[in-house]
Amino acid sequence: MKKTLTLSLALGALLAAGAAFAAEKAVDQKTFEENKTKKEWMSQGGEREEALHLAPNKENGKDVYEVCSACHLPEGWGQTDGTFPQLAGQHRTVIIKQLADIRDGHRDNPTMYPFALPSEIGGPQSIADVADYISGLKMNPENGVGPGTDLAHGKKLYEDNCVRCHGAQGEGDNDKFFPRIQGQHYEYLLRQYQWIKAGKRRNANPDMVEQIKNFTDKDTVDVLDYVSRLKPSADMIAPVGWKNPDFK
Repeated sequence: MKKTLTLSLALGALLAAGAAFAAEKAVDQKTFEENKTKKEWMSQGGEREEALHLAPNKENGKDVYEVCSACHLPEGWGQTDGTFPQLAGQHRTVIIKQLADIRDGHRDNPTMYPFALPSEIGGPQSIADVADYISGLKMNPENGVGPGTDLAHGKKLYEDNCVRCHGAQGEGDNDKFFPRIQGQHYEYLLRQYQWIKAGKRRNANPDMVEQIKNFTDKDTVDVLDYVSRLKPSADMIAPVGWKNPDFK
């Protein structure tokens, strides 16, 4: 039953996102349309604020994550080519914020949007639950990395521009909604960085937009190449080849 559900969701996510948009409830689409021109790093109130104050139910989080596992994989590792990001080990607050932003239209993600709706996974309680579950997953020991052409330059750029928010090892900050970027796939980092710089990722931190506005293409490649090689602590990393026993 689970394998059939996962396959169906994967096909829907990859091939029929546009059709799923049209099939959603009018109220959901109306909310999305009303908010999709807004640019807000931290939208006020709403599901984000509610979910942050709910006690998580890990069993429900596991059930909700089954929907997510079609694209992000049962282990939460995404794809090394950056098609889907690694979610495993991400801060709970960051996951809650990004899910809420996608649902209310403050972050554009047409592929994920239909599968993140309340009609698919539930309300704020489900956001709290799945965020808690994902944050506890062990991370991929072999994430996708960059070309390795100028890591010294990338390290200097990172130390001069990124440490204040993302931390010396890319660990982020759960209390401030700064994402963990260590262990993330290089190609995903590159795409999101380009979208932030171009204004396409509308819920980006304005401090970051300002920080990177003068980065050259080489700067971009070098700093993200360096970031992709930052590793979380050993206790956060799964063994090579680990399979999530919750989805056997």
